[in-house]
Formats: sequence, structure tokens, C-alpha cells
Amino acid sequence: MELNQKIALVTGGGTGIGRATCLALTREGAAVAVNYSRSRKEAEETVRLIQESGGQALALQADVSKNDEVINMTEQIIRHFGSLDLLVNNAGITCHIPFSDLDSATEEVWDELFAVNVKGMFYCARAAAPYMNKQGQGAIVNLGSIAGSTGLGSSLPYAVSKAAVHGLTKSLARALAPQIRVNCVVPGAVATRWWAGREEQMKQLAPHLLLRQLSTPEDIAQLVCAALKQEAMTGQIITVDSGQTL
Repeated sequence: MELNQKIALVTGGGTGIGRATCLALTREGAAVAVNYSRSRKEAEETVRLIQESGGQALALQADVSKNDEVINMTEQIIRHFGSLDLLVNNAGITCHIPFSDLDSATEEVWDELFAVNVKGMFYCARAAAPYMNKQGQGAIVNLGSIAGSTGLGSSLPYAVSKAAVHGLTKSLARALAPQIRVNCVVPGAVATRWWAGREEQMKQLAPHLLLRQLSTPEDIAQLVCAALKQEAMTGQIITVDSGQTL
């Protein structure tokens, strides 16, 4: 699938991997709806960068964990752009809890992480699917994490939520075939604001990776675009981690 003149929704598009993906899609000729929940300033900055480069973009606020807000956001995209062809489920949250501290993995932590990281992706895919089916084709990329593959990560509930994203990808690929392809890009450590305050830890990790460098948001965005374009692939979990999990 060529991305030129396609309409894309990128959730959590104001910062990090989300912003890099919005910019990469624009370079491919797509128009982008930049979703944000709280990062309005950052999302509007992403839109400004796109428009300054000659692209089309619109910032839209919605908490993806709330189905009614997702539906409203999707309807705004259709009213503004006329269609919806591509979805990048990037929005996600975490909570830093030592794995041995089971008592801190409270019901509230579990509910919040699953509401955004898993249910939010499902809500967005469900809202977008009718419009993609109407077009006769569509593509979705979910952002997973190596935490979902290794069981390690910022917290136990986070790792489990990302394992659920990997499973959701396969189930959606079956549910939405043949018109809509669904794949999952799985980053390892990426140099984003999630590392804020842990720069020394980041520097210590990089030399131990096979490629001796952390991935950049641009690295991930490039693979997201490739997965959106690849018409012979669905239900795949694609890892990009500088050899971290090998």
C-alpha cells in the first residue's frame, strides 16, 4: 500500500515515537490526525512541524481509554479529511514498580495500564475499521514492547499489558482480514522522554547491546511505515531492539 494521499491517525502523536511517526508519514505523503490526551502543546508542535514542511495535520484530543471519546475523535477525522486509511496505536503509559513489590501492583495500576495500553488500542481499531472497510483496505500498527516478550520492564503490570497487545494484534488480524492488515512493532530501549532522569542507566545499557546503540524514535517510525505499506503481512510481531533480546 502506498501511503501517499492516505489519511492516518497516530495516537499519542505529540512526543517521542508518536511524533517521529507523524513526521515520517507526512514525508510519505499522508495526512495525519495527531491524537493527544494531555500533551496538547506537544501535539500542536507536531502539527506545526508538519504544516511547515508542506503536509496536512490536525491535533485531536481524546483519552483512548474512553470509548465515547475515541468514537468522537474518529468522527472528527472523517468530517475533516473524509476518510481514514491508517491507524498507528502508539499511545501508552507505564508505572515504575520493582517486580518484587507485588503489593504496589494495585488494582488501580492494573486497571489504568490495561485501559490505555490494551483496551485503548481495541477501541481505536474498532472505531476505525468501518471506514477502512468502506475504502476496501486499511492498515493498523500497534506499538508493543520487548517487555511483552521477555516479561521484564518498568513494572509487572506494564509487561503483561504489552504481552496483551501482542495477542490483541494477532486476534485483530484474524477479525479484520482480509481488508485490514494488523501488525505490531516491538521496540526495545528507545531514547525518548521515558528515560528522563535515567540518562546514566541509558548510557550503561547501550554498550551491552549487539549494535551498541539505543534505537531512536526515527528508527521505530521507519519500521512502522514499512509495516503499514507491506500488503503481504498481517498478524506479525516485529522486533526492533538493536539486538537487545537476541
